This record gives sequence, structure tokens and C-alpha cells, in this order.
Amino acid sequence: MTEIGERKLGLESITNKSLTWVDIQKPTREKMSILEQLYPFHELNIEDCLSKIQIPKVDRYEDHIFVILHFPTIDKEKSIPRTTQLAIFAGFDYLVTVQQGELKPLTEMFQICKVNEKQRDSFMGTSSGYLLHSIIDLLVDDLLHILMKLEGNLDDIEDVVFDEKVAVAKEISLLRREITTLRRVVIPLKRIILDLSKDIQKFSEEDLTLYFDDVKDHIDKVIEVLEESKETIEIFKDTDFMLSTEKSNKILAVLTILFTLSIPATVVAAIYGMNVNLPGGIETGPATFFGPFTSFTLLVIAAILPAVIMIWYFKRQGWFGW
Repeated sequence: MTEIGERKLGLESITNKSLTWVDIQKPTREKMSILEQLYPFHELNIEDCLSKIQIPKVDRYEDHIFVILHFPTIDKEKSIPRTTQLAIFAGFDYLVTVQQGELKPLTEMFQICKVNEKQRDSFMGTSSGYLLHSIIDLLVDDLLHILMKLEGNLDDIEDVVFDEKVAVAKEISLLRREITTLRRVVIPLKRIILDLSKDIQKFSEEDLTLYFDDVKDHIDKVIEVLEESKETIEIFKDTDFMLSTEKSNKILAVLTILFTLSIPATVVAAIYGMNVNLPGGIETGPATFFGPFTSFTLLVIAAILPAVIMIWYFKRQGWFGW
């Protein structure tokens, strides 16, 4: 296919020695029809490339294998990871990648291989198996970078989770969702890589065992970090819930005590607010044996004295916490 034809159809390819790499972003029916004419791909696999809801899998054929992998990418608007599907066809002298979204490291790798012959030889090698390893290794390394940001966010929450003046419930929930998304991507990825490392060897003369073992070690490290992060965020969630509950209980205790202390004054006010004759009331005339404010003084004492007795009792019971 000529360069002009590639640009027109949106099918860009790179050739290194006898190996051809075709990369398709945002596949359309037209692009996949062209691809189906160029290579012996099954129509069901073509349909899988157009779908965005396929589960990770490996389909094996005599002259090629078809792989669907999921990798996380960061949503620029919401700054949270989302799952991007990558479909791969690998044969003896070709490798085709189909990106449903945009995997930035893979796109950059493809562009580097187009312009830099040394890097092209380093990434692509001479077999589709080696190129497949390079792609997966690059995307797994990018996953490690995402984990570094995740750990940084966990450290930030750890600094403020014990601060009662700062609410972090939303941040904790977002991190829990982020960790869950990454685990949902990485755990199936490990299983697929284990199967893929055995199947891809027939398309390469060199032994790729050590290369894929290295990738599996990186994935194991990612899973280990995710499990630790999951435990940590659950601890933060429980801690935040306990501190929030304790804070709410303190507020309710203070309000309850204030309400309780106001009951005597409320009772006195309710009694003297009734339209009946009461000692010291308007109808019977105020008491004056302590001066002109005798009635007021007696009412204040009747309201305050029970409150003072309650304060003494509450403090003796240790309900104030001081």
C-alpha cells in the first residue's frame, strides 16, 4: 500500500526488515474492511475490533493469533482512569494493533518508529513476537506510572484523613473507584499474558521466554501494589467513617446537653405563660420581700438551680469528657 493510500484510508504501517506493523486508531467499518482484504482475518475478529465491550481473550489460528487486551488511560477532563481496548493480530511477518481509544504511549512509540530507524529496530526487532513484547512492556510500564500517581494521592489523603476540619469522603470514594478500575484491568491482563507468552513463540525464532517473564514480573508488582492500595484505602474509609461518626456524636451530645439544660427554664416559662393566677404573677401582684425584682429573681433561681444540679451530675458521670 502506498503512503498516500495509507493516509487516505487511515491505515499507517511501518516496515522493519521483513516485519510490518499496522496501527489503527478509532477503527471504522471502512478501515476494517480494507484490513480484512489485506490479511486473512476472521470476520468475527473484525467485529470484535469494532466493538468496545469485548472481554480480554486470545483466539488461536494456524497462521496468526488474535488478542484483546485492556489498558487504563487517564481521562483528561475527570483525571480518573478509564479502560481502553487494544486488539492485536500477530502473524509470522506482521502485527496489527487496533486501538478503540488512544493509548498515548503506543501512539508515541509508533510515531518514533516511523522517524527513527535505530528506535524502530530496537522496538520492532525481526519478529511479531518481539514487537508484541515491546508494546505490552511499554503499556505495563505506563501502568506503573499511573500507580505512582495513585500512591501519591494515597499519601495526600493520609495527611488529612485525621484532620477533623477537612472532609475527604469524596476523595476516598474516587480513589476506591480508581483502584477498582485498575484491578479490573490488571488481573485479567496477567492471565492473558501467561497464555500469550506460550502462543506467540511460534512466530519468533528467538526465545521470548525471558522477555515475557519480565513483563509478568512487572504485572505481579502492579497487582501487589494495587492490593496494598486497596487495603490502605479501606483503612482510610473506615477511619474517616469512625472520625465522622465521633464528630457527629460530639455535636449531638453538645446539642442534647444544651437542650436538657434549657428544660427547667422552658418549664418555668410555660407555667407562668399560662392564663391562670400564679404566685408572683400579674394578677396576684409581684412579690416584693426581696425588692421590686423579687419575682424575677425567684424565676431565674428556679430556672438555673436545676441546670446547675444537672451539670454537676453530668460531670460526675463523665459525660462531658473533661
